Amino acid sequence: MSTAANSAGQPAQTPEEIEAEIEVKREQLAGTIDALSAKLDVKSQAQAKVAGVKADVRSQAQAKVAEARANPDLVAAGAAVLAMTLTALILRSRR
Repeated sequence: MSTAANSAGQPAQTPEEIEAEIEVKREQLAGTIDALSAKLDVKSQAQAKVAGVKADVRSQAQAKVAEARANPDLVAAGAAVLAMTLTALILRSRR
């Protein structure tokens, strides 16, 4: 039994195989178009960049707050400055 061959000497594809190949190519093309659309959407890229920068700033600020809370020397220094300021204000108001 012989099978039909194409010009490259390979067996000819059935219609089902051709349809399956077309569907795969169609999905690949859709993915490529989506990727190109995302690259060309400057507004979305800018919004994503802004959101990333905001998240970085928030995380850095939270780290600084946590560091300040965890550093008792910093709290003691702040309390000392506050006490000296209040003392100076009280002494000045009594004169």
